[in-house]
Amino acid sequence: MAHGLQLGFQDATSAIMEELLHLHDHTLMIMFLISTVVLYIISLMLWTKLTHTNTMDAQEVETMWTILPAIILILIALRSLRILYMMDEVNNPLLTIKTMGHQWYWSYEYTDYEDFYFDSYMIPTSNLEPGQFRLLEEDNRTVLAMEMPIRMLISSEDVLHSWAIPSLRIKSDAIPGRLNQATLTSSRPGLYYGQCSEICGSNHSFMPIVLEFFPLEHFENWSTLML
Repeated sequence: MAHGLQLGFQDATSAIMEELLHLHDHTLMIMFLISTVVLYIISLMLWTKLTHTNTMDAQEVETMWTILPAIILILIALRSLRILYMMDEVNNPLLTIKTMGHQWYWSYEYTDYEDFYFDSYMIPTSNLEPGQFRLLEEDNRTVLAMEMPIRMLISSEDVLHSWAIPSLRIKSDAIPGRLNQATLTSSRPGLYYGQCSEICGSNHSFMPIVLEFFPLEHFENWSTLML
C-alpha cells in the first residue's frame, strides 16, 4: 500500500500492473533523453554563437525531426495498445463477483455461490484495533484466492462511484443502470487497499475497499464457513 512521501507507484501485485510499470519506466526514460537534448540545444542557443544562423532550407534536418518522433510515438503506442488489450481481455474467469456502490458503502455478491453476499462499511476511527489503518478498514473484507482469474462486475444503486485498487491497476466506474467489467489476478497473498475514486457525496472519503487474498485451499475453507 502507499506510504508517506512516496513518489512512485505502489508495488505491483499482478502481471498487468508490472507491464504498466515497465511501460511507465521506458516512457519516462525516452522523455528524459528528449528533454536532455532539447535543453542542450537551448543552452547552445543562449550561450554560444551558432553558425549557419541564416540557413533558410534544410531538408535533411526537417526529415529527421519528422520521422524520428513518429517512430518513437509508434513504439510507445504499440506497447500501450498491447497492455490495453490485456486489461480488457477476460480469459475463463474462475470466480465472478458483483460489486454494487451505495451511499456510502459497498456490497459484494459471489455469483458462483447461492445466496452469498454481504455489505462492507468503513470501521469508525473509534473502533479501530491496534495496527489497523484509519479510513481504510472495512467490517467485512472481500476474501479472494490468489493466482486465480477473477471477474468483477461493477455497478451502482444510486450515484456515480468508482471502484479502485491501485496496486492491482484497477479503476472502474460504478454507474447506475450500467454494468462495467474488470479482471484481476493477484500473484501473492496479502491485504490490498483502495477507495472510492469518484466524488459521490458528503461521505465519499468513507468508502474504503479491502481485498484479502489467500491460497486457494484457505479460500475454499472460508467460503465453506460463510455458506
